[in-house]
Amino acid sequence: QVQFVESGGGLVQPGGSLRLSCAASGFTFSGYPINWYRQGPGKERELVAIISNTGYSTNYADSVKGRFAISRDNAKNTVYLQMNSLKPEDTGVYYCSAVILEGTEWNPYRGQGTQVTVSS
Repeated sequence: QVQFVESGGGLVQPGGSLRLSCAASGFTFSGYPINWYRQGPGKERELVAIISNTGYSTNYADSVKGRFAISRDNAKNTVYLQMNSLKPEDTGVYYCSAVILEGTEWNPYRGQGTQVTVSS
């Protein structure tokens, strides 16, 4: 079945960096764009970054442009989110997700999330 497993979160000081990974399985990974989104404490869910199926096209939320970079390795069925110059407002649970075609239905999937805490 479709599965996403995020890793790489943790506690980091403001200005620091983290690299999140998302390992996917159960579908043709190279055929789908993948998203990273986050849910901060008391905040609405925010779409952080999107990458096309080939990796050639990416888009970012204004709040992370210039600081975050999304990439993918289709040979490893993995998407990455490099996060630099982290700020306290980047704190939250980060999820990778995609909408997968199964038969004639498009179904959304996401992982269990990985916690990122930016604090001194």
